Amino acid sequence: MTVLLPPSPGEGMDVFFNARSIAVIGASSEFTKIGGRPIHLLRKYGYSGQIYPINPKGGDIQGLQAYARLADTPTPPELAVVAVPAELALQAVRDCAQRGVKAVVVLSSGFAEAGASGLAMQAEMTRVARSHGMRLMGPNCLGSLGVAHKVIGSFSVALEDHMPQAGGIGIVSQSGNIGSYTLQILVQRGVGISAMVTTGNEADVDLADGIAALARDPQTRVILCCMETCRDGNRLRQALDVAREHRTPVIMLKIGATEQGQAAAASHTGALAASDAVIDAVFRRHGALRVGSHEDLVEIGLAADQLLPDHLPRQAEATLIAASGGFCIMMADAMSAAGIDLPPLAQATQDRIHAALPSAITHNPVDSSAQISSKPETLLEVLSALQEDPGDRVSVLFQSLSLYSSRLRGIYIEAMTRLRERYPQRVLVVISRGPEDAVQQIRQLGIPVFSSIDSAARGVAGLVRLSQLLEAPLSSADLSAAPDKPLPASAFQNEFGAKQALASAGFAIPQEQQVRSADEAAQAAQAIGFPVVLKVVSQDLPHKTEAGGVALNLITAEAVHAAYARIMANVAQHAPKAHIEGILVAPMLKDGVELIAGISRDPVFGPVVMVGMGGIYAEVLRDVSVQVAPVSEQQALEMIRSLHLFPLLNGARGQAPLDQQAAARLVSQLSEFACRHRAQVAEIDLNPILVRAQGEGVAVLDALMIPVHTPNTLEPETAHAH
Repeated sequence: MTVLLPPSPGEGMDVFFNARSIAVIGASSEFTKIGGRPIHLLRKYGYSGQIYPINPKGGDIQGLQAYARLADTPTPPELAVVAVPAELALQAVRDCAQRGVKAVVVLSSGFAEAGASGLAMQAEMTRVARSHGMRLMGPNCLGSLGVAHKVIGSFSVALEDHMPQAGGIGIVSQSGNIGSYTLQILVQRGVGISAMVTTGNEADVDLADGIAALARDPQTRVILCCMETCRDGNRLRQALDVAREHRTPVIMLKIGATEQGQAAAASHTGALAASDAVIDAVFRRHGALRVGSHEDLVEIGLAADQLLPDHLPRQAEATLIAASGGFCIMMADAMSAAGIDLPPLAQATQDRIHAALPSAITHNPVDSSAQISSKPETLLEVLSALQEDPGDRVSVLFQSLSLYSSRLRGIYIEAMTRLRERYPQRVLVVISRGPEDAVQQIRQLGIPVFSSIDSAARGVAGLVRLSQLLEAPLSSADLSAAPDKPLPASAFQNEFGAKQALASAGFAIPQEQQVRSADEAAQAAQAIGFPVVLKVVSQDLPHKTEAGGVALNLITAEAVHAAYARIMANVAQHAPKAHIEGILVAPMLKDGVELIAGISRDPVFGPVVMVGMGGIYAEVLRDVSVQVAPVSEQQALEMIRSLHLFPLLNGARGQAPLDQQAAARLVSQLSEFACRHRAQVAEIDLNPILVRAQGEGVAVLDALMIPVHTPNTLEPETAHAH
């Protein structure tokens, strides 16, 4: 059967927001039923297009003429909403396709989520839609909303009492309830909405479609997105790139830290590059801001909507002010934990605050004391001093109870109103829990309001990160590296075979020899140069050190002879049935810092490259950075610099910096190798990689290569010796 590919992300989505005619299949006169609610909402909020209720009984439904069949409508509707049981929904979709409907929302449940028969019906629904060029949202979804034209293809209870005002925030959610809940919170806060998309089972329209469609929508300034899973990594990356091209921030709440594929990992790399870390990397690379809670999704989204396009803070610096020393300490702790610096105020700024408030403590944070609330002029003078302080910083004002006092509320709002008139380019953030009408007044001034000290700290850090993401160069989602010639079977047999394959591809592999006698080992050591390392080579011995199969720092031929005999005896005792393929003789390299680098195959995003602090403690330290392959040399260098122990490479405690550029070149080279051989290689583990002094490069001291589709019953080696 021919597989019909999905349209490009966002293609054909406009009709969900701008349809000029809508059919509701399964229409009901009772507006409390799913088939009745879309009609009720369309009429209640004044949808100006044609509404065609479809019900086999015909007649009158909610004051509109009903049609027994979709084929009976005067003209083909642009959008259809299907609200019939699952066993009838597939035929309804077929009817829509034959009638020339451009898009359909299937609210019905009972498909892929219900078992094999439901999955089969859903697959046929997808085939019908794609073969007719009709976009299909759902099934098992809450539907869509286009606010400007009041196009409602949803039964969300968030719309029962209020229609959102038109605005700049778009919502995309795989979960209908989370999307509806987000909508309801924003409506309660009086925030303008552009559109909502809930994708449900994603038979056709998926999260990437929603992101790309809203990114291209000139009314949408910010996209709030809730993601449970990603079914097609390349489509998601393409959609995020569309958002970057249109400079539309995507704020992403990813729920569920999946470990899919991790349990089967056969190397250090596979164990360290967990799927959630890959998701993080994709978001960073393609400009989406990941948040950790629904509260942050909403509050940072609101703040971004207020500050875009030109007022997002660019520096992770803030000036804090509160009328309490205790709150000042709490704010300083939270901001510091979020990575926000608190530079000291200029002396002129401190003098100016002292002149207005002699009892104030004028460091950063500023403890203004309760005197700041005495009159608007005092508050305005202090805040003006902070706004005029040199540096591009965010000013953060904490208000505990002042907005609950009618007198103080007036003082604060008057001062902030005048402040925004004077300094429209400077960023002021307020921390307050309410009351809600006062908070809305402040927001209407273009001042973001966060509900707590901790959320404000995360919010300021998130806004700074958003500005950095929007300014970063675009990163292509194209993974189509030309395949290279196949690797030999020996590449997957043992360390020596893996290293030979890598050396042939230009990797920095030290001179090594595989030998089968003590005399050959001594001759190889003489040729390589002392000191040397001996390591047993055997597919049956992944843990070489535990088997007594490693000898280090051998400085004479006699020592090599003795070590060879000792290794063979140890191995015979430890694993008498092991097949020994030889002994590897390698130079004993010591000076430098050890890294680990490798590739694994994410089940959604494909080849993934990882770099971290290496050696035998790689999985203990878990100090790693992950990215989807390929990465450029500069991107690889940024990965290395993000490691917590990067100072060890950069000259800690007076040591000379090591060859970071050579390490970055190796990581980039490995990522490209992974893409060229993605059909053949499942995982590669290079551990350790010795990073040497500037100009001396790097050396891969151990390597493991795992083929695709080949069961590997051996546990990964946890102590690579060299």
